[in-house]
Amino acid sequence: MRIGSVLVLVWLLIGVLAAGQRHYFSGNTTNCAKAGTIAATIVAGPLNYLGVNPKIKCQLPQPSK
Repeated sequence: MRIGSVLVLVWLLIGVLAAGQRHYFSGNTTNCAKAGTIAATIVAGPLNYLGVNPKIKCQLPQPSK
């Protein structure tokens, strides 16, 4: 069980590194699509270095006037 936890942690850390290298954490604009892309990149982990480039598109309802 312990080795599995370590592997998951390393996998996610590699994903955070990939997101950082793509400058996903820079900028002050935050929206649904950006948050989803960051999460997908982190979860994809080492697959990012094999060419996987996850992008998330989402539409939030606009507030009424």
